[in-house]
Amino acid sequence: MNTSELQKIKQRYNIVGNSDGLNRALDVALQVAPTDLSVLIVGESGVGKEIVPRVIHDNSPRRRERYFAINCGSIPEGTIDSELFGHEKGAFTGAVGESEGYFGVANKGTIFLDEVGELPIATQARLLRVLETGEYIRVGGQEIRKTDVRIVAATNVNMRKAISEGRFREDLYYRLNTIPIQMPPLRDRGEDILLLFRLFAMQMADKYRLPKITLTDEAKRMMLQYKWPGNVRQLKNITEQMSVLSEKREIGAETLRQFIPQDPESMELTTVGQPGQHSYESEREILYKILYELRGNITDLRRDMMNLRKQLDESRNLQEAASSLQTSIISTGKTNVPMVSPRKSPIATYTPSAEDAEAEEIETEPESLNLNDLGRQMVEKALERNDGSRKKAAQELGISDRTLYRRIKQYGLDKK
Repeated sequence: MNTSELQKIKQRYNIVGNSDGLNRALDVALQVAPTDLSVLIVGESGVGKEIVPRVIHDNSPRRRERYFAINCGSIPEGTIDSELFGHEKGAFTGAVGESEGYFGVANKGTIFLDEVGELPIATQARLLRVLETGEYIRVGGQEIRKTDVRIVAATNVNMRKAISEGRFREDLYYRLNTIPIQMPPLRDRGEDILLLFRLFAMQMADKYRLPKITLTDEAKRMMLQYKWPGNVRQLKNITEQMSVLSEKREIGAETLRQFIPQDPESMELTTVGQPGQHSYESEREILYKILYELRGNITDLRRDMMNLRKQLDESRNLQEAASSLQTSIISTGKTNVPMVSPRKSPIATYTPSAEDAEAEEIETEPESLNLNDLGRQMVEKALERNDGSRKKAAQELGISDRTLYRRIKQYGLDKK
Protein backbone atom coordinates (compact mmCIF):
# COMPACT_ATOMS: atom_id res chain seq x y z
CA MET A 1 0.00 0.00 0.00
CA ASN A 2 1.32 3.44 -0.89
CA THR A 3 2.06 6.11 1.68
CA SER A 4 -0.88 8.37 0.81
CA GLU A 5 -3.47 5.65 1.39
CA LEU A 6 -1.82 4.72 4.67
CA GLN A 7 -1.91 8.35 5.82
CA LYS A 8 -5.65 8.52 5.04
CA ILE A 9 -6.24 5.52 7.29
CA LYS A 10 -4.20 7.11 10.09
CA GLN A 11 -6.15 10.36 9.83
CA ARG A 12 -9.48 8.54 9.83
CA TYR A 13 -8.70 6.59 13.01
CA ASN A 14 -6.47 9.22 14.71
CA ILE A 15 -3.42 6.97 14.53
CA VAL A 16 -0.18 8.82 15.27
CA GLY A 17 3.18 7.46 14.19
CA ASN A 18 5.36 6.61 11.20
CA SER A 19 7.43 3.70 12.50
CA ASP A 20 7.97 0.70 10.26
CA GLY A 21 6.37 -1.68 12.76
CA LEU A 22 3.17 0.36 12.98
CA ASN A 23 2.95 0.81 9.20
CA ARG A 24 3.48 -2.92 8.70
CA ALA A 25 0.65 -3.79 11.13
CA LEU A 26 -1.78 -1.42 9.40
CA ASP A 27 -0.74 -2.68 5.96
CA VAL A 28 -1.46 -6.31 6.94
CA ALA A 29 -4.80 -5.30 8.48
CA LEU A 30 -5.92 -3.60 5.27
CA GLN A 31 -4.80 -6.54 3.12
CA VAL A 32 -6.69 -9.11 5.20
CA ALA A 33 -9.82 -6.97 5.63
CA PRO A 34 -11.61 -8.09 2.41
CA THR A 35 -11.32 -11.76 3.45
CA ASP A 36 -13.00 -13.76 6.22
CA LEU A 37 -9.76 -15.12 7.64
CA SER A 38 -9.30 -15.10 11.41
CA VAL A 39 -6.78 -12.58 12.74
CA LEU A 40 -4.75 -12.73 15.95
CA ILE A 41 -3.24 -9.42 17.12
CA VAL A 42 -0.29 -9.88 19.47
CA GLY A 43 1.34 -7.12 21.51
CA GLU A 44 2.08 -5.86 24.97
CA SER A 45 -0.55 -4.15 27.09
CA GLY A 46 -1.12 -0.53 26.14
CA VAL A 47 0.17 -0.60 22.55
CA GLY A 48 -3.24 0.11 20.98
CA LYS A 49 -4.30 -3.33 19.74
CA GLU A 50 -7.98 -2.33 19.80
CA ILE A 51 -7.56 -0.03 16.76
CA VAL A 52 -6.67 -2.80 14.31
CA PRO A 53 -9.96 -4.80 14.56
CA ARG A 54 -11.93 -1.60 13.85
CA VAL A 55 -9.80 -0.95 10.77
CA ILE A 56 -10.36 -4.51 9.57
CA HIS A 57 -14.14 -4.38 10.08
CA ASP A 58 -14.63 -0.95 8.47
CA ASN A 59 -12.71 -2.00 5.36
CA SER A 60 -14.37 -5.42 4.96
CA PRO A 61 -17.58 -6.50 3.17
CA ARG A 62 -19.14 -6.75 6.65
CA ARG A 63 -18.72 -3.03 7.40
CA ARG A 64 -22.50 -2.41 7.31
CA GLU A 65 -23.15 -5.18 9.84
CA ARG A 66 -22.69 -5.09 13.60
CA TYR A 67 -19.32 -4.95 15.35
CA PHE A 68 -18.78 -6.06 18.96
CA ALA A 69 -15.63 -5.60 21.05
CA ILE A 70 -15.62 -8.04 23.97
CA ASN A 71 -13.05 -8.08 26.77
CA CYS A 72 -12.83 -11.78 27.66
CA GLY A 73 -10.89 -11.06 30.84
CA SER A 74 -13.65 -8.91 32.32
CA ILE A 75 -16.48 -11.48 32.05
CA PRO A 76 -16.78 -13.97 34.96
CA GLU A 77 -16.06 -17.58 34.07
CA GLY A 78 -19.52 -18.70 35.14
CA THR A 79 -21.34 -16.39 32.72
CA ILE A 80 -19.01 -16.04 29.73
CA ASP A 81 -20.62 -18.95 27.83
CA SER A 82 -24.02 -17.31 28.25
CA GLU A 83 -22.66 -13.93 27.15
CA LEU A 84 -21.02 -15.32 24.01
CA PHE A 85 -23.41 -18.07 22.91
CA GLY A 86 -26.70 -17.13 24.62
CA HIS A 87 -28.93 -19.22 26.87
CA GLU A 88 -32.40 -20.73 27.04
CA LYS A 89 -35.07 -19.67 29.49
CA GLY A 90 -34.52 -21.37 32.85
CA ALA A 91 -31.01 -22.56 31.95
CA PHE A 92 -29.74 -21.22 35.28
CA THR A 93 -30.88 -19.13 38.21
CA GLY A 94 -31.91 -15.71 36.92
CA ALA A 95 -32.42 -16.82 33.31
CA VAL A 96 -35.96 -15.44 33.13
CA GLY A 97 -35.87 -15.27 29.34
CA GLU A 98 -33.91 -16.31 26.28
CA SER A 99 -30.69 -14.62 25.20
CA GLU A 100 -29.20 -14.60 21.71
CA GLY A 101 -25.63 -14.04 22.88
CA TYR A 102 -23.01 -12.12 20.94
CA PHE A 103 -22.61 -14.81 18.30
CA GLY A 104 -26.34 -14.75 17.62
CA VAL A 105 -26.71 -10.96 17.55
CA ALA A 106 -23.51 -10.36 15.52
CA ASN A 107 -24.48 -12.72 12.68
CA LYS A 108 -22.92 -11.49 9.41
CA GLY A 109 -20.80 -9.04 11.43
CA THR A 110 -17.48 -8.99 13.30
CA ILE A 111 -16.57 -9.89 16.89
CA PHE A 112 -13.34 -8.66 18.47
CA LEU A 113 -12.23 -10.91 21.35
CA ASP A 114 -9.77 -8.92 23.43
CA GLU A 115 -7.63 -10.79 25.98
CA VAL A 116 -8.58 -14.07 24.32
CA GLY A 117 -5.82 -15.79 26.29
CA GLU A 118 -7.98 -15.45 29.44
CA LEU A 119 -10.80 -17.62 28.08
CA PRO A 120 -11.64 -20.73 30.18
CA ILE A 121 -10.79 -24.09 28.61
CA ALA A 122 -14.48 -25.07 28.25
CA THR A 123 -15.26 -21.83 26.42
CA GLN A 124 -12.26 -22.37 24.16
CA ALA A 125 -13.79 -25.66 22.98
CA ARG A 126 -17.07 -23.89 22.11
CA LEU A 127 -15.20 -21.14 20.28
CA LEU A 128 -13.20 -23.67 18.27
CA ARG A 129 -16.42 -25.30 17.07
CA VAL A 130 -17.81 -21.93 15.94
CA LEU A 131 -14.61 -21.17 14.03
CA GLU A 132 -14.55 -24.56 12.30
CA THR A 133 -18.23 -25.17 11.53
CA GLY A 134 -20.08 -21.95 12.36
CA GLU A 135 -22.29 -23.94 14.76
CA TYR A 136 -23.01 -23.43 18.45
CA ILE A 137 -25.53 -24.45 21.10
CA ARG A 138 -27.01 -22.10 23.65
CA VAL A 139 -26.43 -22.74 27.34
CA GLY A 140 -29.20 -25.07 28.50
CA GLY A 141 -30.35 -25.76 24.95
CA GLN A 142 -30.16 -28.65 22.51
CA GLU A 143 -30.80 -27.00 19.17
CA ILE A 144 -27.75 -26.48 16.96
CA ARG A 145 -27.63 -22.91 15.66
CA LYS A 146 -25.66 -21.43 12.79
CA THR A 147 -23.82 -18.14 12.67
CA ASP A 148 -21.58 -16.33 10.21
CA VAL A 149 -19.20 -14.18 12.22
CA ARG A 150 -15.73 -12.82 11.51
CA ILE A 151 -13.43 -13.35 14.50
CA VAL A 152 -10.57 -10.98 15.31
CA ALA A 153 -8.72 -11.77 18.53
CA ALA A 154 -6.02 -10.03 20.54
CA THR A 155 -3.82 -11.01 23.45
CA ASN A 156 -0.82 -9.82 25.45
CA VAL A 157 -0.13 -13.35 26.73
CA ASN A 158 2.77 -15.48 25.57
CA MET A 159 0.58 -18.00 23.74
CA ARG A 160 3.33 -20.58 23.25
CA LYS A 161 3.93 -20.68 26.99
CA ALA A 162 0.21 -20.76 27.74
CA ILE A 163 -0.14 -23.80 25.45
CA SER A 164 2.76 -25.62 27.09
CA GLU A 165 1.23 -24.96 30.53
CA GLY A 166 -2.17 -26.26 29.41
CA ARG A 167 -3.94 -22.91 29.78
CA PHE A 168 -4.77 -22.55 26.09
CA ARG A 169 -5.75 -25.06 23.42
CA GLU A 170 -3.16 -25.52 20.70
CA ASP A 171 -5.76 -26.25 18.00
CA LEU A 172 -7.64 -23.04 18.83
CA TYR A 173 -4.41 -21.05 18.72
CA TYR A 174 -3.65 -22.20 15.17
CA ARG A 175 -7.26 -21.55 14.16
CA LEU A 176 -7.13 -17.98 15.47
CA ASN A 177 -3.60 -17.34 14.23
CA THR A 178 -4.43 -17.65 10.53
CA ILE A 179 -3.20 -14.09 9.99
CA PRO A 180 -0.93 -12.82 12.81
CA ILE A 181 -0.43 -9.09 13.32
CA GLN A 182 2.34 -7.89 15.64
CA MET A 183 1.80 -4.50 17.27
CA PRO A 184 5.20 -2.97 18.13
CA PRO A 185 5.87 -1.73 21.68
CA LEU A 186 6.36 2.01 22.15
CA ARG A 187 10.10 1.66 22.87
CA ASP A 188 10.61 0.33 19.31
CA ARG A 189 8.75 3.18 17.60
CA GLY A 190 11.50 5.82 17.93
CA GLU A 191 10.33 9.33 17.03
CA ASP A 192 6.69 8.25 17.42
CA ILE A 193 7.19 8.79 21.16
CA LEU A 194 7.69 12.53 20.64
CA LEU A 195 4.77 12.74 18.19
CA LEU A 196 2.46 11.09 20.70
CA PHE A 197 3.74 13.37 23.47
CA ARG A 198 2.90 16.47 21.42
CA LEU A 199 -0.57 15.06 20.66
CA PHE A 200 -1.37 14.33 24.32
CA ALA A 201 0.04 17.70 25.46
CA MET A 202 -2.12 19.52 22.90
CA GLN A 203 -5.24 17.57 23.95
CA MET A 204 -4.70 18.50 27.60
CA ALA A 205 -4.13 22.17 26.73
CA ASP A 206 -7.33 22.34 24.66
CA LYS A 207 -9.45 20.44 27.14
CA TYR A 208 -8.46 22.31 30.30
CA ARG A 209 -7.33 25.61 28.76
CA LEU A 210 -3.77 25.21 30.00
CA PRO A 211 -0.53 26.46 28.42
CA LYS A 212 0.92 23.71 26.26
CA ILE A 213 4.01 21.96 27.65
CA THR A 214 7.12 21.32 25.57
CA LEU A 215 10.35 19.35 26.01
CA THR A 216 13.96 20.43 26.00
CA ASP A 217 16.44 18.52 23.84
CA GLU A 218 17.80 16.70 26.88
CA ALA A 219 14.28 15.73 27.96
CA LYS A 220 13.56 14.44 24.44
CA ARG A 221 16.64 12.22 24.55
CA MET A 222 15.53 10.94 27.93
CA MET A 223 12.06 10.15 26.55
CA LEU A 224 13.57 8.21 23.65
CA GLN A 225 15.89 6.21 25.94
CA TYR A 226 13.18 5.24 28.43
CA LYS A 227 11.79 1.71 27.93
CA TRP A 228 8.09 2.54 28.52
CA PRO A 229 6.86 -0.73 30.06
CA GLY A 230 3.31 0.69 30.02
CA ASN A 231 3.63 1.74 26.35
CA VAL A 232 1.26 4.39 24.95
CA ARG A 233 -0.99 4.28 28.01
CA GLN A 234 1.93 5.15 30.31
CA LEU A 235 3.13 7.94 27.99
CA LYS A 236 -0.34 9.49 28.03
CA ASN A 237 -0.57 9.32 31.82
CA ILE A 238 2.83 10.96 32.33
CA THR A 239 2.04 13.72 29.81
CA GLU A 240 -1.24 14.48 31.60
CA GLN A 241 0.53 14.56 34.98
CA MET A 242 3.15 17.02 33.75
CA SER A 243 0.50 19.22 32.09
CA VAL A 244 -1.33 19.64 35.38
CA LEU A 245 1.38 19.47 38.05
CA SER A 246 4.43 21.06 36.47
CA GLU A 247 4.85 24.78 37.12
CA LYS A 248 7.20 25.19 34.17
CA ARG A 249 5.76 24.82 30.68
CA GLU A 250 9.12 23.80 29.24
CA ILE A 251 9.93 20.39 30.67
CA GLY A 252 13.61 19.72 31.27
CA ALA A 253 15.40 16.51 32.20
CA GLU A 254 15.27 17.26 35.94
CA THR A 255 11.53 17.87 35.84
CA LEU A 256 10.97 14.80 33.68
CA ARG A 257 12.81 12.60 36.20
CA GLN A 258 10.22 13.55 38.81
CA PHE A 259 7.46 11.96 36.71
CA ILE A 260 9.23 9.03 35.04
CA PRO A 261 9.91 6.11 37.45
CA GLN A 262 13.63 5.54 37.91
CA ASP A 263 13.55 2.31 39.94
CA PRO A 264 14.99 -0.81 38.26
CA GLU A 265 11.63 -2.59 38.10
CA SER A 266 10.00 0.14 36.03
CA MET A 267 13.08 0.53 33.85
CA GLU A 268 13.14 -3.16 32.97
CA LEU A 269 10.83 -4.72 30.42
CA THR A 270 7.94 -6.68 31.85
CA THR A 271 7.35 -10.14 30.39
CA VAL A 272 3.93 -11.68 30.19
CA GLY A 273 3.10 -14.96 31.82
CA GLN A 274 5.97 -15.26 34.31
CA PRO A 275 5.51 -17.88 37.06
CA GLY A 276 4.00 -16.36 40.16
CA GLN A 277 2.84 -13.29 38.26
CA HIS A 278 -0.68 -11.93 38.72
CA SER A 279 -3.20 -13.96 36.74
CA TYR A 280 -6.81 -12.95 36.14
CA GLU A 281 -7.70 -16.62 35.88
CA SER A 282 -6.40 -17.37 39.38
CA GLU A 283 -8.12 -14.24 40.65
CA ARG A 284 -11.45 -15.47 39.30
CA GLU A 285 -10.91 -18.85 40.95
CA ILE A 286 -10.29 -17.15 44.32
CA LEU A 287 -13.40 -14.99 43.94
CA TYR A 288 -15.56 -17.98 43.06
CA LYS A 289 -14.19 -19.91 46.05
CA ILE A 290 -15.03 -17.01 48.37
CA LEU A 291 -18.53 -16.68 46.90
CA TYR A 292 -19.11 -20.42 47.27
CA GLU A 293 -18.06 -20.32 50.92
CA LEU A 294 -20.27 -17.29 51.56
CA ARG A 295 -23.21 -19.08 49.98
CA GLY A 296 -22.69 -22.02 52.35
CA ASN A 297 -22.43 -19.69 55.33
CA ILE A 298 -25.63 -17.90 54.35
CA THR A 299 -27.45 -21.22 53.97
CA ASP A 300 -26.33 -22.33 57.44
CA LEU A 301 -27.29 -18.97 58.91
CA ARG A 302 -30.74 -19.14 57.33
CA ARG A 303 -31.29 -22.63 58.73
CA ASP A 304 -30.17 -21.57 62.22
CA MET A 305 -32.44 -18.53 62.10
CA MET A 306 -35.42 -20.66 61.14
CA ASN A 307 -34.74 -23.10 63.98
CA LEU A 308 -34.31 -20.23 66.43
CA ARG A 309 -37.53 -18.60 65.28
CA LYS A 310 -39.38 -21.90 65.69
CA GLN A 311 -38.03 -22.34 69.21
CA LEU A 312 -38.97 -18.78 70.14
CA ASP A 313 -42.51 -19.25 68.83
CA GLU A 314 -42.92 -22.48 70.79
CA SER A 315 -41.53 -20.89 73.94
CA ARG A 316 -43.78 -17.84 73.52
CA ASN A 317 -46.88 -20.01 73.07
CA LEU A 318 -46.05 -22.07 76.16
CA GLN A 319 -45.42 -18.95 78.22
CA GLU A 320 -48.71 -17.40 77.10
CA ALA A 321 -50.57 -20.61 77.93
CA ALA A 322 -48.94 -20.85 81.35
CA SER A 323 -49.63 -17.19 82.09
CA SER A 324 -53.23 -17.54 80.99
CA LEU A 325 -53.77 -20.62 83.15
CA GLN A 326 -52.16 -19.03 86.19
CA THR A 327 -54.16 -15.82 85.78
CA SER A 328 -57.42 -17.72 85.39
CA ILE A 329 -56.73 -19.95 88.40
CA ILE A 330 -55.93 -17.00 90.62
CA SER A 331 -58.99 -15.07 89.49
CA THR A 332 -61.47 -18.00 89.71
CA GLY A 333 -59.93 -19.91 92.63
CA LYS A 334 -60.13 -23.34 90.91
CA THR A 335 -58.61 -26.38 92.51
CA ASN A 336 -56.63 -29.20 91.01
CA VAL A 337 -55.84 -27.28 87.79
CA PRO A 338 -52.42 -28.06 86.37
CA MET A 339 -50.02 -25.22 85.71
CA VAL A 340 -48.03 -25.49 82.47
CA SER A 341 -44.35 -24.64 82.42
CA PRO A 342 -42.37 -23.93 79.20
CA ARG A 343 -39.79 -26.55 80.25
CA LYS A 344 -42.43 -29.19 81.03
CA SER A 345 -41.58 -29.16 84.72
CA PRO A 346 -43.55 -31.34 87.16
CA ILE A 347 -47.20 -30.27 87.45
CA ALA A 348 -47.90 -27.89 90.31
CA THR A 349 -51.37 -27.62 91.83
CA TYR A 350 -52.97 -24.54 93.29
CA THR A 351 -54.58 -24.97 96.73
CA PRO A 352 -57.13 -22.26 97.52
CA SER A 353 -57.37 -20.75 100.96
CA ALA A 354 -60.48 -20.70 103.12
CA GLU A 355 -61.03 -17.03 102.34
CA ASP A 356 -61.04 -17.75 98.62
CA ALA A 357 -63.55 -20.54 99.14
CA GLU A 358 -65.85 -18.24 101.12
CA ALA A 359 -65.56 -15.37 98.66
CA GLU A 360 -66.67 -17.30 95.60
CA GLU A 361 -68.46 -20.52 94.95
CA ILE A 362 -66.17 -22.87 93.16
CA GLU A 363 -67.30 -25.18 90.43
CA THR A 364 -65.44 -28.44 90.48
CA GLU A 365 -63.96 -29.58 87.18
CA PRO A 366 -63.03 -33.09 86.17
CA GLU A 367 -59.36 -33.89 86.66
CA SER A 368 -59.18 -35.28 83.16
CA LEU A 369 -59.95 -31.87 81.65
CA ASN A 370 -57.44 -31.21 78.87
CA LEU A 371 -55.57 -28.01 78.13
CA ASN A 372 -57.80 -27.05 75.20
CA ASP A 373 -60.95 -27.21 77.36
CA LEU A 374 -59.24 -25.21 80.10
CA GLY A 375 -58.25 -22.50 77.64
CA ARG A 376 -61.77 -22.33 76.26
CA GLN A 377 -63.32 -22.00 79.71
CA MET A 378 -60.81 -19.35 80.77
CA VAL A 379 -61.63 -17.23 77.74
CA GLU A 380 -65.38 -17.70 78.23
CA LYS A 381 -65.29 -16.70 81.88
CA ALA A 382 -63.02 -13.74 81.24
CA LEU A 383 -65.49 -12.46 78.64
CA GLU A 384 -68.42 -13.02 81.00
CA ARG A 385 -66.74 -11.14 83.86
CA ASN A 386 -65.99 -8.20 81.55
CA ASP A 387 -69.43 -8.10 79.89
CA GLY A 388 -68.06 -9.24 76.56
CA SER A 389 -65.28 -6.61 76.41
CA ARG A 390 -62.45 -8.31 74.58
CA LYS A 391 -59.90 -5.66 75.45
CA LYS A 392 -60.54 -5.98 79.19
CA ALA A 393 -60.66 -9.77 78.93
CA ALA A 394 -57.28 -9.79 77.21
CA GLN A 395 -55.80 -7.59 79.95
CA GLU A 396 -57.20 -9.92 82.62
CA LEU A 397 -55.75 -12.99 80.92
CA GLY A 398 -52.39 -11.27 80.42
CA ILE A 399 -52.36 -11.78 76.66
CA SER A 400 -52.49 -9.44 73.68
CA ASP A 401 -55.72 -8.50 71.92
CA ARG A 402 -54.59 -10.34 68.79
CA THR A 403 -53.91 -13.53 70.74
CA LEU A 404 -57.33 -13.31 72.36
CA TYR A 405 -59.05 -12.83 69.01
CA ARG A 406 -57.20 -15.88 67.67
CA ARG A 407 -58.25 -17.97 70.69
CA ILE A 408 -61.89 -16.86 70.31
CA LYS A 409 -61.85 -17.95 66.69
CA GLN A 410 -60.02 -21.18 67.54
CA TYR A 411 -62.56 -22.15 70.21
CA GLY A 412 -65.53 -21.10 68.07
CA LEU A 413 -66.68 -18.47 70.56
CA ASP A 414 -67.24 -15.88 67.83
CA LYS A 415 -70.20 -17.89 66.55
CA LYS A 416 -72.14 -17.54 69.75
